[in-house]
Amino acid sequence: MFKRLKEDIDSFIQRDPAAKSRLEVILCYPGLHALMFYRVAHALWLREWRLLGRFLSHVGKILSGVEIHPGAKVGRRFFIDHGTGVVIGETAEVGDDVTLYQGVTLGGTSLEEGKRHPTLEDGVIVGSGAQVLGPHVIGAGARIGANAVVLEDVPPGVTMVGIPAKMVMGRNKKEDSEFCAYGTPDGMKDPVVRTIEALRTEINTLKNRVEELEGGTAEETVESEQKLDVVSGGR
Repeated sequence: MFKRLKEDIDSFIQRDPAAKSRLEVILCYPGLHALMFYRVAHALWLREWRLLGRFLSHVGKILSGVEIHPGAKVGRRFFIDHGTGVVIGETAEVGDDVTLYQGVTLGGTSLEEGKRHPTLEDGVIVGSGAQVLGPHVIGAGARIGANAVVLEDVPPGVTMVGIPAKMVMGRNKKEDSEFCAYGTPDGMKDPVVRTIEALRTEINTLKNRVEELEGGTAEETVESEQKLDVVSGGR
């Protein structure tokens, strides 16, 4: 238990340059407080102490501003930065080394029993205000940009932004080991600008092709007229 707690504290220090010491993390980080409440509440939940686990989870929510249902499955070195407004549903599954920022929701879209919430595999980063809704799988190392709304499965290692979220960057193996704050890589172009540039390139290509075809047609017309003049002159 203490080894797991030390891992959690160290993960906050590694991923937040504002954290100066373990004592500061223990006293001042609501994400860690919520995680500590969750660990105990989840243990009670697994032992069929459902009401007590739910009540303890509620107390943790009041004190930290983070709601983690005790039935959710959370892996090791889970980092919740800032914390306020984070909601993790009952059937959500979170892998190791996952990072969530403030305002993130791992929500369900069904009233039926069973798997209703998303699964985040190892190393996923979800930016502030993002919503991952439904029993979708977010592949290992994927990045969800701030305020994105994810409504489908996400392949490993890609970057998703927008409403609904669309892939804007594929996997870069050189950057896999680098931490990406808020799930938004540096230098990422606006997807609208990228689309406009792609359309402009395609239009220029089509324009050049039309000019080539028109040029070829004009040459053929001149040759035809010359042949017609020769034939007319012979007559």
